[in-house]
Amino acid sequence: MVKIDRIDHFVLTVADINATCDFYRRALGMEVLTFGDGRKALGFGGQKINVHQKGREFEPKAARPTPGSGDFCLTTATPLDDVVAQLEKAGIVVELGPVARTGAHAALRSLYFRDPDGNLVEVANET
Repeated sequence: MVKIDRIDHFVLTVADINATCDFYRRALGMEVLTFGDGRKALGFGGQKINVHQKGREFEPKAARPTPGSGDFCLTTATPLDDVVAQLEKAGIVVELGPVARTGAHAALRSLYFRDPDGNLVEVANET
């Protein structure tokens, strides 16, 4: 039986790669990575988010790559009050939270906001 260990990366299709990279760098301190033939990704921990420009996606790709269709949760050891302060400093509005949620490993205390394409980003502390 196959046993998956972790997520290595996932892909966001976006309207503007530079705006997306700047947003995640400012909002969450992600590192903007360049690899391959100038491709972009957002690095954090031991994972990354590959960023594809709408209409110029890399093959193979999702059946219907669409900016704004993402909805994902990222965990952090940084207290959520500090995350909120960083988001406010970057001019990013928290849509909901902090609220209680259920995570893969533990209960979560989560907050939600949207990136430039409207993807729903959840940032959580395990409790």
